[in-house]
Amino acid sequence: MALVKDNILLQLVRGTLGDQITIYERNGQIIMAKKRGPSKKKPTKKQLEARYKMKIAAAYAKVILKDPVLKAYYQSLAGPGQNAYNMAVKDAFRSPEIQQIRLEEMDVVVTAKDEFRVAEVEVRVVDAAGSILERGKAVLGRNGVDWYYKTVGLPPGGKVVVVAVDLPGNGTIRELLLA
Repeated sequence: MALVKDNILLQLVRGTLGDQITIYERNGQIIMAKKRGPSKKKPTKKQLEARYKMKIAAAYAKVILKDPVLKAYYQSLAGPGQNAYNMAVKDAFRSPEIQQIRLEEMDVVVTAKDEFRVAEVEVRVVDAAGSILERGKAVLGRNGVDWYYKTVGLPPGGKVVVVAVDLPGNGTIRELLLA
């Protein structure tokens, strides 16, 4: 590997030359290196999981971009050098985050965030024996982050189970134990 300094010709060149040398830029420095070939090592379990997740994300992006409304939504979020496909893959790669579950009188208030959009939040009230007493979809509040669900009752020793789902269908589950 060589760092290139003050070479007018190589200031404009990027890519592979003669299937032997690769020229690229990283952190503002031009680097010349021997062209890498495919790895001879067996991929790790984490690498295989990441590849599978990326395959699913790419498949989602291809399907979802057939919907003109969602394509326009993702395109509106794209920055310079990005497109709707890039944004859809990025959205499919990450699950939403449930930051907080709190109780306000008979309301369950869920703070859920996603880099793009949380599509829905489902709330289940479960008793101490594990039976579901009630379930339903929460309603998005005015602030765009808090979701509200009005409960009939909260059983002592039970729990509130919250499932947040984003546009690609990635779900995150979090529980709040009731005293």
